[in-house]
Amino acid sequence: ASDIERFLAAFCTQRAAVVEAARQLLSDERAPRRQKLLADLIHNLNENSLAEEKEDDEKWFEGLESRFKNKSSYMRYSCESRIRGYMKEVSSFISNVHPTARDAYKRIIDLMSDKLRSVKYNGCYFDRREEETLRLCTAEGWFSCQGAFDRDDCPCKHSINPYSNRESRILFSTWNLDHIIEKKRAVVPELAEAVKTRDGREVNWEYFYQLLFTVDNLKLVHIACHKKTNHNLSCDKTKIYRKRKQNHKIS
Repeated sequence: ASDIERFLAAFCTQRAAVVEAARQLLSDERAPRRQKLLADLIHNLNENSLAEEKEDDEKWFEGLESRFKNKSSYMRYSCESRIRGYMKEVSSFISNVHPTARDAYKRIIDLMSDKLRSVKYNGCYFDRREEETLRLCTAEGWFSCQGAFDRDDCPCKHSINPYSNRESRILFSTWNLDHIIEKKRAVVPELAEAVKTRDGREVNWEYFYQLLFTVDNLKLVHIACHKKTNHNLSCDKTKIYRKRKQNHKIS
């Protein structure tokens, strides 16, 4: 093991002693920067990320509705809420759809809603109890920033464990599920246009569903990595429509 690995191992095994020493130093410290370092150290070492049930970490649940009995159920709910919000935006756009295409647009909304209900609004993304292929975190609850829409990774290596303590849970709400191909500027207007100009063709609503609600087009990003500038990306024109299924009669 390297020197840093030995240091970290010793540090973790003596956690209680380190916390107590840091508290004593903090009580006499006046320099803001050193206060911040000591406070962060104490805060992180006092986390209780492995606890799952409310009775094992009641501080984590402060400010939440009483119906949440474990951490994963709340985290799942928080992800579902984001996805539901996206669905509301798609639904509310119907007022901008050409009047002759609104019925068809509404049918696609209904199909998407049914699909989302069947997968429980993809709440699995934030649920650490889910299978590894379905969640965006580790089994312990650690999330890593995936970087801005135009990058392959996060240069700052941002990470957070909202399961660890109440403050981290609250801070995680500032992380964004960012649409690579933008929802408001590109995906929803393109869907409305596709319905309007379909001219007998079948709109590939499942392609739009993937862009709007799945990690095919969503990246989890720290607020500092969330670029709100125009992404200048558009939908794949070859996927907007699909061939209608033909029923071959048996003669």
